Formats: sequence, C-alpha cells, structure tokens
Amino acid sequence: MKLSVVVYAVVMLLLLSWMLGVFQPKSDNLTYSQIVELFQQEQVKSFQVNDHTITLYLHEPYDGKTTLRSQLADPEGFQRDFQALFLEQQSAGTLESYDFVAGKAMSPYDFVLPIVLAGGVLLILWMVLASRASRSNPMSDFGKARTTLGGSQKKVTFQDVAGVDEEKAELQEVVDFLRNPKKFEDMGARIPHGILLAGAPGTGKTLLAKAVAGESNAAFLAISGSDFMEMYVGVGASRVRDLFQQARKVAPAIIFIDEIDAVGRKRGTGLGGGHDEREQTLNQMLVEMDGFGRAEGVIVLAATNRPDILDPALLRPGRFDRQIYIAPPDSKGREEILKIHAAGKRLDESVNLHTVAMATTGFTGADLSNLVNEAAITAARENRPVINMKDLNDAMMKILAGPEKRSRVRLEKDRRLTAIHEAGHAVAMYHLPEHDPVHQISIIPRGHALGLTWTQPREDSDHLTRNQMYQQIVGLLGGRVAEALFLKDISTGASNDIDRASKLARDMVARYGMCESLGTVSYTSGEEVFIGRDYEKTKSYSEKVAGTIDDEVKAIIDRAYGECEGYLREDAQKLKQVVEFLLEHETMTGEQFAQCMEGKPIGEAGDTSLFDSYQQ
Repeated sequence: MKLSVVVYAVVMLLLLSWMLGVFQPKSDNLTYSQIVELFQQEQVKSFQVNDHTITLYLHEPYDGKTTLRSQLADPEGFQRDFQALFLEQQSAGTLESYDFVAGKAMSPYDFVLPIVLAGGVLLILWMVLASRASRSNPMSDFGKARTTLGGSQKKVTFQDVAGVDEEKAELQEVVDFLRNPKKFEDMGARIPHGILLAGAPGTGKTLLAKAVAGESNAAFLAISGSDFMEMYVGVGASRVRDLFQQARKVAPAIIFIDEIDAVGRKRGTGLGGGHDEREQTLNQMLVEMDGFGRAEGVIVLAATNRPDILDPALLRPGRFDRQIYIAPPDSKGREEILKIHAAGKRLDESVNLHTVAMATTGFTGADLSNLVNEAAITAARENRPVINMKDLNDAMMKILAGPEKRSRVRLEKDRRLTAIHEAGHAVAMYHLPEHDPVHQISIIPRGHALGLTWTQPREDSDHLTRNQMYQQIVGLLGGRVAEALFLKDISTGASNDIDRASKLARDMVARYGMCESLGTVSYTSGEEVFIGRDYEKTKSYSEKVAGTIDDEVKAIIDRAYGECEGYLREDAQKLKQVVEFLLEHETMTGEQFAQCMEGKPIGEAGDTSLFDSYQQ
C-alpha cells in the first residue's frame, strides 16, 4: 500500500510539471549583455516585449535559431535605455518593427486550463487511493456482517448426520417449508422464526446447520457470535442490521449464528466497557428477529452449549420458537456415526464397529470422528495397509488418557508408589458391586497421569443412584488409603482423586438432596458463576446450613475412607501381588486382575483391548 502511494504521488508530480511546462513559453536563458550585443550588431530583425518576456526575430541564426526568447527583469528600463537605438536602426532599415506590451493580461486559457487539468488529476488520484484503501483497510467495513455463504465448501446433507434422528426430523420441517411453503400455508401454519440448537460440545450442532444448508434451496448465511463484537461502539448493532439486510435481499434465507452465547447472554449488571455494546447488539438482534423491523422470509438457526445463560427475551416464542437439545448419542447412534466416518477408510475384517460403539459410552460425534482418524494415522505410521482393532484401541487410549510416555525415566520408589496407588483403586473397586468393572491397570505414564486404573461401564445409563455415587467415592479413595496402609506415608498423587470425591460428596448433599439431615433441598440454585447476571456467587442459605453441609460432606468422605480401608486390609496379600505384577509387567488386564483376586494363577499378559468386554 505504501509503495502504491509513492508511485501515484510521483506520477501526479510529473503530470503537473508537464502541464505547467506546456503552458509556459520556453526560454533560451539569454543574459542581458547578450541581448544588448545582438542589437548592437544589428542582428535583430524585429522584437516584441510582452510583460517580462522578450521575443527576438533575427536576420541570421544565432546558436542555430532565428527566434530567441528570454526574460527581462526591467522591461521599462530596457525601453528607456535603448529607445534611441531602436529608432536609429528602424530608420536604417535593419530593424523592421518592434512592440512593447508591458503588463499584458494573461489569457483565461493560460490561467484556468492548467488549474482545471491539475484538479482533475488530483481528483482521479484521490478516488483511486480511496478505493484501494477501502478494500484493504478493515476499518472501512466495521459495520458489515462478516458472513460465510453456504455452498462454498463441500455440500453436507442429512445423510452425513447420524445418531440424531429426532433432531433431523425437526429440522426437516424447516427444509420442507422452504421447498414447499404452500403445503403449510394452506393449513394456516407459519414456519418457526428461529431454532436454537443446544447441546454439549461435539454433539453435531454446527453439522446439523450445515446439513440444513445443503438440503435447502434457500440462501444460507453463517456467522459466529463473536464476529459481532469489536472495540468500537455501535459496530455490533450495525453488523446485525447488515446481516438481516443481506438475508432480506436473498430471501427466503437461513441465518446461522454459531456460539450465540457470545452476544446473547442475559442482560444484567455486567462489568467492563464492552457490556453496553453487547447489550446494544442483543437489542438490535431482538428487534430484527421479532419486532417492528422483523425480516420476513428469514429463518434464524443458532447453536450454543450454554442455553442457560441466554437472555429470556431471545428464547421466547416468536424469536426462537424451538429449542432442540442434542445429547451425546446412544450405542446405536454411535454405531451409525462410526459407519459414516469409517466410509472411505480401509478397515481390517476383524474390525467390529458395533463393539467399538458399545465401548465408547459418552463419546460425541466429534469424539468418534477423532477416534477413527487417530486410528488411521496410527495404521499409516506403522506402514500397515488397513486399520485393525488394535489401532482403534490405541487411538481410544490416546484420546482418553493421552499418549504413552515409556521413555520417561522414573525412580524405582516412584514406580512402586504408583503401583500401590493404582492397585488400591482396583482392589477397592473389585468389592463394589455397583461400580464400573476394572478393565486395565497401568503404571505407564500417560498425559499428566503417572498411572491409571481403567474402568468401563457395562451399558449406557442416564442416571446415577446414591449408592453408585457413594461407591465411586470409595473407589476414588483407594489410592490414598493404599499409600497410608502400605507406605506409612501419603503423597500428592491423590490430589485429583480427592477433588473428585469431595465434589461428588458435596453434590450428593447440596445439589441432589441425598442427605437425610438436610432433606430433599437443593442449596446450589443461588450460585451464578457468570458475572453477566450477578456480580459474584451468592448463597441462598444460612451459615448454619453451610456448616451442616460441610459436616455431612466430611461424614460421607470419612465413612467411604473407612469402608475402603477395610477392603484393602482384607485383601492386603492380593494387593501386594497386583503391585509386584505391575512392577514387572507395567500393565495388567482386567482378566488378569480378576484371576488374581479370585486366587487363580495369573495368565500370560497378552494384548489388552478396551473392546474385549464387548466382543460378541
């Protein structure tokens, strides 16, 4: 940009110089003495003085010219000093004529035309530079909505979306209305003005919106909620107006706002200079969606994973008529999703996607896509032509716990401490009938963990009972109890276990009403972690109740600790066998662990897989 300005400036100066030169008479730069000498030698045939310019017409060429032009500093003095000489030469016939036109006014063309031309050049230059600046300077389009038009990338349809059949049916109605509105209008129905897609990250909200764009013949404009906000006041509201204006021009149209919570958060006290700007942006969006300026023929799709913090005015019917919650898929949905992501990839005959789907409880669509991709990367890295079950197992372990760090140098005492800690978890969990079964124990560092005790649920479940939560606490305390019993000391390795156990106990008491002394009452409804609504956390209960909550939480932890200690004392010898096995082999399968706990000989350590328990 700077180079272009310099080039244009140079061109402008050259043009101005040329124009000024064209309208100025060329001078031969004669000195006063040379002019006088030409008269004295009777070389001048005739001459004319116009203001301060003298033009000489000669009898013979002087420097190859018969016409010379030069400047006179004092035309009146020149005429006064040589008037007698002029008359004498005129009488002798050597000087035919002469003329003095001192102070002659310039022609209008001599004055106006250069100014007009110079002004035209400057105007053209300014227009060119302004046009280039508007294209390259982001300041010039602050008020424009930065939308992405659908169809610019690979087309996504409902066939590319699996595991959300009910959600697809809801959105299919929108597509049908856009394709055949008369069918609905004849029944007196109107299409929803807005549909909010809510759910955990990775469940397919954005993918569903892309599928609507792919299925519908309507124009599709996509924008992120954060794109509305800038450092300048009024930009957000301006972009909202521009967005809906663009949609009206191409109606029927679909607007997709991803992460709408960035701009649609509840209006409240707020902190920071951007708060008022965000509210102005939200207010403008409310007006555009269902106000005096509501856009006809425009449907708004929005996605968020925090619908609880959105402003109620945004969620009311007439703006977002429908709220579709997208949950993580069940085993059937996971299998359908795996089939989509496995298409086009070379799978070994041993790969059973049903087994993988059963073992991936809690995985979202994004998790499953990542799982298949990581397995493909593993197979390619090992130069194998197909993806096998081991690749999928390694990929799942990597996603959930991080990559193995076998090369990490560890002291023997640290390895033993880790083995005792993990064995304590496993032995405690073995005695808990409602706890997920142990699948694998390892003292190989992965990610941030120095070791892990891996459990897997037997089946999908939507609820946790009080006994299940309590038994999870007992299992979490197994590592700390084992350290205290067999090392006569405790370490920082149990910090995460203690945090999770304490949170479970506090949720049992204060959130889920599972404490008899406090009754079926929730004591967390007054807490609000989002500053946009309340300035800070507030408690809706007294200090006495707070003390009771703390006492009940400690009582649950103490009872679980005592129960866990009893299990580990009872099976101390078996725990030591598990520790020695881990120190020798580093990894113990769930089957080998069960053999040890049942007093059977421990079999050879083969390849362990997260899918073993689900093989048909």
